[in-house]
Amino acid sequence: MQEPKNIRSATTGLRGAHGAFRFGAVILAAGPSTRMGSPKQLLVLGGKPLLMRAVDAALASPAWPVVVVLGANAEAIRPLLARVPVLIAENPSWPEGMASSIRAGVTTLQQFSRGLDAAVIALCDQPAFSADTIAQLVAAQHTTRRSIVAAHYSGRHAAPALFLREHFPTLTHLTGEEGARALLNDQPDRVAGVELPALSVDLDTPEDFAAAKS
Repeated sequence: MQEPKNIRSATTGLRGAHGAFRFGAVILAAGPSTRMGSPKQLLVLGGKPLLMRAVDAALASPAWPVVVVLGANAEAIRPLLARVPVLIAENPSWPEGMASSIRAGVTTLQQFSRGLDAAVIALCDQPAFSADTIAQLVAAQHTTRRSIVAAHYSGRHAAPALFLREHFPTLTHLTGEEGARALLNDQPDRVAGVELPALSVDLDTPEDFAAAKS
């Protein structure tokens, strides 16, 4: 897969101590949307399916490659991605919980490029997620030099979050339903938080979706 020029040129504008800061993005979209009652990834908000809002945000940033992790309802969701330059990671272990999708996504990033400095892990159901969100995470990493930078809202660190490559082995061995929550919150001294209260809104239920539309 050829890297689009707009992504490549944007990436070269971010410089670390040893050249370009290269990072990929993983969008987690494998959940069954049990409480929503239908695949939330396909819900249209602002004229665009929820998953595509997240994908377009990542593609508008310097992140490359962008990996979308699919699991439940993959056959219904995959056609959305047919015309966008993303990698699809199939997660047959999605019933295990979010950790299995993080494993699948980060593993796919590493298989595509072993030269990445970091990965941004994001959810598909946060309407406020944007390219600017990613820019703020990257800027905070360059400023603080912390190995993890996470959005901070509702009193805790949470997704989206940026992890330097030193955490890739841990991410590819996560287990459980809570994903990287412990990694983000159990050792706060190594995590830089970026105040992003708008990201506290995620869409899990029909009521959430109705409120977002209004």
